[in-house]
Amino acid sequence: MKLFRYGPRGREKPGVLDTDGTLLDASTLVDDWHGGTLDDATLARLREAVAARSLAPVDDGDVETRFGAPLTGVGKIIGIGLNYRAHAAEAGLDVPTAPVIFLKAASALNGPFDDIVLPPGSVETDWEVELAVVIGAGGAHIPRAQALAHVAGYCAANDVSERDHQLKRGTQWSRGKSADTFAPLGPWLVTRDAVPEPQNLGLTLAVNGETMQTGNTADMIFPVDELIADVSTYMSLQPGDVLITGTPPGVGLGMKPPRYLRAGDTVHLEVEGLGEQRARVVDAPGRG
Repeated sequence: MKLFRYGPRGREKPGVLDTDGTLLDASTLVDDWHGGTLDDATLARLREAVAARSLAPVDDGDVETRFGAPLTGVGKIIGIGLNYRAHAAEAGLDVPTAPVIFLKAASALNGPFDDIVLPPGSVETDWEVELAVVIGAGGAHIPRAQALAHVAGYCAANDVSERDHQLKRGTQWSRGKSADTFAPLGPWLVTRDAVPEPQNLGLTLAVNGETMQTGNTADMIFPVDELIADVSTYMSLQPGDVLITGTPPGVGLGMKPPRYLRAGDTVHLEVEGLGEQRARVVDAPGRG
C-alpha cells in the first residue's frame, strides 16, 4: 500500500492510494499516519477497508492544496553517512568499517513538493537522494535476522545538507543536516509488503533537469537490515522513527569545482517504486 498525507501544513489528513490509483481518505480509520498507527494490525485493517471499498475518495480540492510528509510525530531521524563507496570517495573520506550514524532534527521534515529554504548564512547547500526506512515496531538490540519485520515501510528522501555548516564548523554533522525543510520525505510511505527487496531500488536526482545522481540500493555498504541491527544497539528505535540510509555518488560536494544549490534551482528525485519529489529552492526571508 501507498500511504500519504495531504492538506495545509499542520492540518494534514491521512490517505491511502487505491489499487486503481484513486486517492482515498483514511481519516475515518486513523487520526493520522504516525508511530501509533503504523503497526501491523492497523495496516491490516486498512487493507481490509481498501478491499471493501469502504473509504471515500479524497476531495480533489484538498489534494491540490498540498502533499505533506507521509507521516508525522517523528521522534528522530537517524542518518547514515558514507554508505556508498563511490560517495565516500568523492567526499575524500575513508570507506567506513562500521555505519556512520548522525541525527537529523525532526523539525527538518518537509513535504515532497514543498520549497527547500536556504538558511541564513548558507553557502554550500547540497542534495542527497536516499532511501528512507520508517520503523513500525520499536525495539533495542534488534537481531539482524528480524530487522525487516520492524519496518512499517519505505519512502524517498532528500538529505539536504549545508556542507559549510557540516564540515567546516567542527565534526558535528547534525548542524549541517537539520535546518528547517532539509528533510523532504514522500510522496508515499510504501508499506514493507510492497517492497520485498529494499536492496534493489534505483535512485536518481536531477538539478534544473540535469542528472546529478544515479545509483541503486544494491550498492550500499551496509544494507537496511544491518543498519537497523546496528543502530538499535546504540539507541532504541521507536515506532515512527525514520532511518535515512545514505546517498550514491553525484553530490555537489564531489564536483570539481563543487556545485551547490541556489535560489531558483529545482530538485527532482525519484526512488524506484516509492515516487518522485520536485522542490524549488528559495532563500529564507531576509536573505539574498
